[in-house]
Amino acid sequence: MEAYLEKSLDEWREDISKVLEQITHEYEDVMRELKVYKYKYGITKQVIQSTVNEEIIETIRENYHKPFEEKFNELKEYIKDLDEKRKVFQMFVNKIDEVKRKEAPNIDLAAAYR
Repeated sequence: MEAYLEKSLDEWREDISKVLEQITHEYEDVMRELKVYKYKYGITKQVIQSTVNEEIIETIRENYHKPFEEKFNELKEYIKDLDEKRKVFQMFVNKIDEVKRKEAPNIDLAAAYR
């Protein structure tokens, strides 16, 4: 592979890898937050199921359960988006590596016969 092409692909891979790293970091942060809300949502659901006083149940639902459920669902959707972004940017890295692997032996063999 020509040096200028290899250099360009390496720089592009580096840029893509930085974006991928940022997305992965955000993904991990959101996963931690999602786990917290999963527990909060689950706990409030269990408390509601164990409570017989309708007034207390309604207070718990309004103050905790509904907001936790909304946040949990919002984070689930966001994590799906981040996961898709990770896959796409990882695909870039994989394709760049694949091109470099395929091109490297071809050029080396051609140079050997000159």
